[in-house]
Amino acid sequence: MSRFVRASKYRHVFGQPTKKENGYENVKVTNSAWDTNIISSSGQYIAVNWNASGGGAFAILPLPSPFHTSPEFPYKLPDTLPLARSHTAPVLDTHWSPHNDALVASAGEDGKIMLWSVPPSSFDAWGTEGWVPQDFDPVLRIDGSPRKVGQVLFHPTAEGVLAASGGECTVKLWDVANPEEPRAVLSGHGDVIQCMAFNPTGTLLATTCRDRKLRIFDPRAGGEPVRVTDGHGGIKGSRVAWMGELDKIATTGFSRMSDRQAGIWEVGGLGNVKTISLDMSAGVVMPFWTDNQILFLAGKGDGNIRYYEYESDSLHPLSEHKSSDPQRGMCFLPRRALNVAECEIARAYKVHGSSIEPIAFIVPRKADSFQSDIYPPAPSIEPSLTASEYFNGKTAPLKLVSLADGSSIVGSSATSPPSAPPPTSASFSSGGGGGASPSVSFSSGGGGGAPPSAPAPSAPRPAAPAAIQPTRTFSASAPTPIEQTPLTPSAYSHRSSSLPTPAADSALKEENARLTTELREAREKIRNLELQVESVRANARRAAQALLDG
Repeated sequence: MSRFVRASKYRHVFGQPTKKENGYENVKVTNSAWDTNIISSSGQYIAVNWNASGGGAFAILPLPSPFHTSPEFPYKLPDTLPLARSHTAPVLDTHWSPHNDALVASAGEDGKIMLWSVPPSSFDAWGTEGWVPQDFDPVLRIDGSPRKVGQVLFHPTAEGVLAASGGECTVKLWDVANPEEPRAVLSGHGDVIQCMAFNPTGTLLATTCRDRKLRIFDPRAGGEPVRVTDGHGGIKGSRVAWMGELDKIATTGFSRMSDRQAGIWEVGGLGNVKTISLDMSAGVVMPFWTDNQILFLAGKGDGNIRYYEYESDSLHPLSEHKSSDPQRGMCFLPRRALNVAECEIARAYKVHGSSIEPIAFIVPRKADSFQSDIYPPAPSIEPSLTASEYFNGKTAPLKLVSLADGSSIVGSSATSPPSAPPPTSASFSSGGGGGASPSVSFSSGGGGGAPPSAPAPSAPRPAAPAAIQPTRTFSASAPTPIEQTPLTPSAYSHRSSSLPTPAADSALKEENARLTTELREAREKIRNLELQVESVRANARRAAQALLDG
């Protein structure tokens, strides 16, 4: 057996357990047996399918943070709170728009699709004396199917494009600005659709089905799938997730012997790259992919969350977050809203019993600067296309946002982290130790990742808000370095005997900023070199072991 250790930045990632005060208690989770995640998240809110009488409903709640409690919002929910109630049968699925943190779509057993906008004042005066909860009203109703609508999914790059799977075994794509008729209908499924996922640019859609087939559609090229292959052999629930820009698909399902499995498939011919067996449990496994090349696997009825790093067509197990509370559902926070000050690379929201628990996955590092090697650019809140442009055949790359400074990036890949942070993305405070320390500010749209002294997240605007800044941002661009004139002894004597002028003080601050930026870049290079050295040593140990074995 080989003794070398594979080099990885994420080997020691751990899931941080939270206090119950940092989540929600007294949650009345739906009793529906339909297989969805039950909960969904934007950068500002979460939606959870609710157990309500007289039809279907789901709750919209401010985003809880795993790092601190919200002083304005009680962790133990009251028995009566505002709900989205307009469905006449249980709500089966919800999904937040990736381009508007205040817009959520819902799908119900009544065959309806509804869009809801969260007003900025929704949670004003929450819990105060005389406060009366006001239910949410939908801004749009769509007759999605004569039967139930099982899943709903927003397009990742085109604003206002919505996919929904219906009980007649089809997927329909809608332009929410013109919802009279679906713009595309994807057929060919032999049974109930179990899961669907867009690729990062939204040009392809993958589905899993109870007929045990994995299909890929080009929604603008016709209603028939462009690729079909046999998926997992078991008939129980199968899920699918797109692996970023890798042209790979991750699936979970069951073998014919009811083993739980995870598989990797290449997109070109839908050939199976890798299939691993997980265990013999009965719960459906929910896959979640992050652009850190990590695949999270959470099984319903389990208390644990496995996570694997993908490299060279293999899934390398990293660790496992274990808990005694089995999860009924789970979702992950958009990466643009993570708390980078805590080295948080992913955040899950777990539904168990009558509770919602946030779980932060953290790289254990002690550093004051932004860790660029563990934070590739994240998908931005800004859309790349309009709905009409998308349906007319236009394709645009996903817009990305730097988690260092919130600047926008247009590119096709979010999988390769930059080798060093941009030198113009940091600013430094004028006080606190000579102005050499980075100043850290927390935005209101950061998903509750700010420390307790930071203000609570403000409610977003219903209409296309500006891009949400990451939780840890720098307040301005670093000043351009200026050329310093050498000081002569006489000049030095003169300066030391008088108070510094404003110009001299500004020059010192700019010099401090420049030196601190160079120091941060040097530390990043040292960290990358250390990883390279570790990799070389591992290869040397492996070669030595091979010689000994030979």
